[in-house]
Amino acid sequence: MAKESSHRTPHRTPRRSSHRNAHQVVMIVSAGSNPFEMGVATELFGLRRPELPVDWYDFALCSPTPTVRMHAGFFQLSGVRGLDAVDRADTVIVPNRPDPLEDPGPEVLAAIRRAAERGARLVSFCTGTFTLAAAGVLDGRRATTHWRWAEAFTARYPQVDLRPDVLFVDDGQVITAAGSAAALDTSLHLVRADHGAEIAAAVSRRLVHPAHRDGGQRQFIEHPLPEVADASLAPLLDWAAEHLTEGLDVSALAARAAVSPATLHRRFRAQLGTTPLAWLTEQRTTLACRLMERGEDRLDVIARTCGLGTATNLRTQLRRRTGLTPTEYRSRFAAGR
Repeated sequence: MAKESSHRTPHRTPRRSSHRNAHQVVMIVSAGSNPFEMGVATELFGLRRPELPVDWYDFALCSPTPTVRMHAGFFQLSGVRGLDAVDRADTVIVPNRPDPLEDPGPEVLAAIRRAAERGARLVSFCTGTFTLAAAGVLDGRRATTHWRWAEAFTARYPQVDLRPDVLFVDDGQVITAAGSAAALDTSLHLVRADHGAEIAAAVSRRLVHPAHRDGGQRQFIEHPLPEVADASLAPLLDWAAEHLTEGLDVSALAARAAVSPATLHRRFRAQLGTTPLAWLTEQRTTLACRLMERGEDRLDVIARTCGLGTATNLRTQLRRRTGLTPTEYRSRFAAGR
């Protein structure tokens, strides 16, 4: 299937709560919720980050019941907030459901609808897409879910434009992640949308996680392991990320890896679900964002420095990825804004 870019729709800035400075993120958990996805949200939005020069998020868990028995009964949560917390949230996260075809409950659906009506950002992890669809907030929108449940989702919710072969889809107010691991990529995407590439890169370094995997990458790779022991792209990607200012192209990457361009293309497809050129363009756009955040405002200088060539190409790539013009991006994320 063709890949779907997850950055074509300009991201709306969620409204902030009137009585708090921090952006409030609330995650709805219920019986059987996946602890991993709850951990992802807690790690990304719940930990204090005093080393970062931005106001971080105010994170909370909420549930229809005061005590929640987590997946397979490994442990249970107590003392979580009630669903009224959703009514004060700027971002609402819905995790997976052990049985996505089971009714999530009218009180949960009502809370999600209220959040949607007042403009809160809605996020689902894995089969949480079923919950958003049941609430009716995905009608006519693009979305994704775990590949294993894609056929069942399409049969149940044909009014949703499902993209079953991507990591996540950002459709503006609603963002859906394909699976548990994709929740990390989606959460970093949200941090990047809220605070810029520089802050997102700092968080990803703390997580020891790739700074950015494009939402259009495939959910699973063709070959789970490289064909030979030295075929991993990781060393090449690390080297290329440090040499983006040197005018790299696909031929240079292939020469560095000591393979033909065709072989490099196959390895990128197999291991990353993308092409060498698309990966280079994404990395260069990220670098351009970071340069703008640091105060550089000469577009021709930024374009040459990051390897995008011209200011026109820089504008095109930035809008494709963020939905913003360079002026809009600088006004939102530049140092001292």
